[in-house]
Amino acid sequence: MAPNASSARAPIDGRNRRVGLIALSFAVLMLGMGYIAVPLYRMFCQATGFNGTPQRATALAASHIKVLDRTMSIRFDSNIDPGMPWRFHPEATTATVRIGARAMALFDAENTSDHAITGSASYNIQPDEAARYFTKVQCFCFTQQTLAAHQSVRMPVIYFVNPKIVDDPDLADVRQITLSYTFHPVAQSASGQKPAV
Repeated sequence: MAPNASSARAPIDGRNRRVGLIALSFAVLMLGMGYIAVPLYRMFCQATGFNGTPQRATALAASHIKVLDRTMSIRFDSNIDPGMPWRFHPEATTATVRIGARAMALFDAENTSDHAITGSASYNIQPDEAARYFTKVQCFCFTQQTLAAHQSVRMPVIYFVNPKIVDDPDLADVRQITLSYTFHPVAQSASGQKPAV
């Protein structure tokens, strides 16, 4: 009986090992997916304009965009994360631009504290559906911004509205697009230096 019992146990042990390896492989795969989900989501949003994420273009690509005789009103909105001692606002709250033409908006930022602060701007477009047509060529939001104590700066955004917006029936009634920014503080290391990214 003993030989039969051990030979019956061998296939069960083999199946248990196989199930264990499959479960471990699945857990490692899910962990890996968790790490790449954020960059993949960011790339998806930038490619599609999903969730109000504007498009990006090089200056060369922007120079080949057809400029239309139609115009669009652009409204600029600015916000600061609660507790961040900055002032931040657009120099003009609205601009009327020709669709397809590059335009520049200026934002003023001031650090009102007695020490340097690094901030990072998140951004959004409203209505969400217009984000795939709102294209940035240059923006302070592409990098972190460090302001010394009581320093003031002017920060430009160069953008255009893609002429394809006029062919989108979902946006036929849109006459204004809102570009909204929120500045958030960036965590500093104990030495006061920005952490390595």
